[in-house]
Amino acid sequence: ELIDNSVDEALAGYAHLIEVTHHDDGSMSVADDGRGMPVDEHPKARRSGVEVILTTLHSGGKFSDRHYRYAGGLHGVGVSVVNALSKRLEVAVRRDGKKYAMAFVSGRAKGRLKAVGKIAKKNSGSTIRFWPDPVFFDGNRFDLARLRGLLHAKAVLCPGLRLTLCDERGAPEEREEWLYRAGLSEYFQSLAGGRELLLPATLSDSHKEAECELEWCLNWSDEDAPVAASYVNLVPTPQGGSHVAGLRAGVVEAVREFMQFHELMPKTGKPTPDDIWSNACYLLSLKIENPQFAGQTKERLNHKAAEAAVTGVIRDALSLWLNRHPRTGERVAELALANAQRRSRKNARARRKSLFLNLALPGKLADCTSSDLDENELFLVEGDSAGGSARQARDRRFQAVMPLRGKILNTWEVATDDILQSQEIHDISTAIGVKPGADNLDGLRYGKICILADADADGLHISTLLSALFIKHFPQLVAAGHVYVAVPPLFRMDVAKDVRYANSEEERDCYLEALSEKDRARVRITRFKGLGEMNPPQLKESTMARESRSLLQLVHEPGAVADTMDLLLARRRAPDRREWLTDKGNLAQDLA
Repeated sequence: ELIDNSVDEALAGYAHLIEVTHHDDGSMSVADDGRGMPVDEHPKARRSGVEVILTTLHSGGKFSDRHYRYAGGLHGVGVSVVNALSKRLEVAVRRDGKKYAMAFVSGRAKGRLKAVGKIAKKNSGSTIRFWPDPVFFDGNRFDLARLRGLLHAKAVLCPGLRLTLCDERGAPEEREEWLYRAGLSEYFQSLAGGRELLLPATLSDSHKEAECELEWCLNWSDEDAPVAASYVNLVPTPQGGSHVAGLRAGVVEAVREFMQFHELMPKTGKPTPDDIWSNACYLLSLKIENPQFAGQTKERLNHKAAEAAVTGVIRDALSLWLNRHPRTGERVAELALANAQRRSRKNARARRKSLFLNLALPGKLADCTSSDLDENELFLVEGDSAGGSARQARDRRFQAVMPLRGKILNTWEVATDDILQSQEIHDISTAIGVKPGADNLDGLRYGKICILADADADGLHISTLLSALFIKHFPQLVAAGHVYVAVPPLFRMDVAKDVRYANSEEERDCYLEALSEKDRARVRITRFKGLGEMNPPQLKESTMARESRSLLQLVHEPGAVADTMDLLLARRRAPDRREWLTDKGNLAQDLA
């Protein structure tokens, strides 16, 4: 309150120095070289003007346009409340060649205002020192960091005004001083610090009308915490209000107009006001007559006329600037469009997340009864026929089975945000409890996810497509070692009661060579063409039982695996794939 009163004197052109001192006894004082508080006797109150101001609400000279055109102290709680909340307050006034003094205790005057000495007539101003009353406050500690920021900002916003802060509590005392001649642009650069700004030169301008004065700096940044500060009559408004809303509206209208004029506005996915404004960095200083604030602390301006005035000024000025600098304007438009695309993807993910969380498990999933993640297993089985056999072959306690119909979508070149449009992939994601692209595995329901497909060309293709799905869109699952490929047998060899399975012709031949001539003559060999040809006991003992099955863990080596998958599945690699088949296709084995 005291600083705002002194700054109002500076705004009116009478004060050039404001000194703030934190004394070693816990008190605080504010001194200025303005005109000095009125000392004449008030005609109605029969008391001095100083006493009336310090004991009566709404008694200051700011309620008259004759004394102050722009005032920040207007509509605040007033210095009389500062007096009421102080256990002691002392005031000294230098005016008309005399020095006057007066003291108050708990808001009540201790005697009348008295002249205590003579001074030069040009020496004028007021000094108020107060001690916070511990009845109302927990202590006498002041937020000096916030106070420094306030004084720094006011020095910038009022060029030519010198402000000082002195802390006498230490030895030696600390003293800081602020005096600026340049204005907002210099202050904006200091606040921006090392931020990378979009515009090569910050847009800085001012405007004066009959009822208000406006000064601003504007730029854009890709960083999450852009520079943003606003003031009304040099009073900080951290909650913004009408003037910031006007700035936002003016910026949005100007950028949209520029994009439409230069045919940069897309037909779909148009940027919203938030897309244009979210990265804006600004400093805004408004001086206006009779400002209306939302509360006594004056943190938010509530003045509709100010909003309309600021919108018009900013829209016209920025629109003209953008069209004079079209290349820079295009960069602003590109940032807005990038924000729009990012927002669209985020909304799509949120919608998919909502659907993902609310949907029940797929109906074709035969789930297990155990809830132990380390024990549970999910088999993704090729075809309904094999899925039926796998359901009967599984251990219901910890093994789940979900059959897949045909070949799933080739997702190698599909965006992660889009793959859930495939019902099969949506069901896989829902069953395992992890969303595509998820950074964590908190919802994972199975410790092992096993791909189980026929040991033929189609089966290998399906295994490749599923492996690509997990490598590309569920990399955390692969990295954590949760994905496996089951190896079903190609052959079954029966010799009396001895049963053996072979995963390849080489294994079959090795087994046969180890038999005696008698056993070799009576061995019965069965060639499996697919999982559907196996009965449940055969599928269990060869592929699903832990003690006898063969599982290959899927491991992603970023170089080799990605290159191989890219060659096999990428549409753009069709020429490379044709060349590879021409050179090495003869090495493929006919498994039919």
